[in-house]
Amino acid sequence: MDVITLEAKPRPVGARTARTLRRNGQVPCILYGHNVEPVAFAVPELALRPLVHTDEFHQVEVRLDGKTWRCIMKAIDFHPVTDRPVHADFQVLQAGEKVTVTVPIQFHGTPKGQKDGGVPRAILHEVEIVCLPEDIPSHIDVDVSGLGIGDVLHIGDLDMPGIEFHTAPEQTIYLVTAPRVVAEGAAEEEVLGVPGEEAAEDETPEAAPDEEEE
Repeated sequence: MDVITLEAKPRPVGARTARTLRRNGQVPCILYGHNVEPVAFAVPELALRPLVHTDEFHQVEVRLDGKTWRCIMKAIDFHPVTDRPVHADFQVLQAGEKVTVTVPIQFHGTPKGQKDGGVPRAILHEVEIVCLPEDIPSHIDVDVSGLGIGDVLHIGDLDMPGIEFHTAPEQTIYLVTAPRVVAEGAAEEEVLGVPGEEAAEDETPEAAPDEEEE
């Protein structure tokens, strides 16, 4: 797994300071963990891009005032209009202490059911797991090439030593459905333009003889 290094600067806490930092292209952050006093710091907005725009999970090394912490980015908040990061939380990893993280799923292969006309569908693109820091994967590899039409892959079907899946075992990850078949009668009406009941009711009846104008 690639480890991304963040060169951080200490920051005072407070809403006014946070606004000033954001105007200057900095993102206010906080670092915390068991037996670790919370540390407020700031990093350039551009430095967070590898953690946001990625399909991999990364561990982070935060460097500040000669100290270094191995962390994971636990949460990040974005501005509702500009979608720019406005705050990030980092959790310090402790040796021998399990951590809960959400990692992306990467699917590989072409389902054999797709070759037979089936329609593949990925239901989950990330999954929550619990493991030791040294067992955190950058992603979960899932081979779907053996799935036929009607086959469904669940969380419980995955087996990764050292990793506990926090998501329910019965949760569907991926499936291959049968091709959609349009009923012959419906297709014929669409092609020939056969009027339905609503069209028949909308037809204007002919005027009765005694109502015709003289």
